[in-house]
Amino acid sequence: MTMTSDVDTAAIQARVTKILTDPKNEWPVIEKEPTTLEKLYKGYIIPLAAIPVIASFIGTVFIGVNMGFLGTYRTPIVRGVFWAIVSYVLALAAVYISAFVVNKLAPTFQSQPSDTQSLKLVAYAETPVWIAGALHILPFLGALAGLIGGLYAIYLFYLGLPVMMKTPQDKVIPYMLVAAVVIIVLMFCVTMITGMIVGTGLAAGAATL
Repeated sequence: MTMTSDVDTAAIQARVTKILTDPKNEWPVIEKEPTTLEKLYKGYIIPLAAIPVIASFIGTVFIGVNMGFLGTYRTPIVRGVFWAIVSYVLALAAVYISAFVVNKLAPTFQSQPSDTQSLKLVAYAETPVWIAGALHILPFLGALAGLIGGLYAIYLFYLGLPVMMKTPQDKVIPYMLVAAVVIIVLMFCVTMITGMIVGTGLAAGAATL
């Protein structure tokens, strides 16, 4: 697990601010930066991906969902912790899977494949989703957070694709659409498999009680 000392908070704040407020100028800067998969995960992806997970945990376990005349429902702590861990792992896996798909599709759309550049593209484009995820601390704002973050992430990806993957402008939208479909299918499969594994584990645990 990444220790606090491994995370440059000031650098993360600076990058988040620039990619959200001035993406057109920030993408060329990102494109030239030397980095590795490990550095990207430790220094950016792992800490930011934790924001919506932690916020959702607090919101569902301690604040709860207003069920009207039925009162407020709060997720039991043990179940909340379990699902927070699963959600976090899936979120980290989603970044890698998305970058893998983007990279493999590059030649199809006259783009330059690069493991590092595709991971940078996906990770930094995902920034508004993670930041908006803080709204999950209030469960009723969860859908709004997803909409706001998701729409801006698409815009960032659109701006970043020609810079990071050298995609011709007329290939950007087709590239985005095909990548989105493939990523959704793959993540659905991963989620289903994880759900089956988790369900089996929970059933086995309940049987021993």
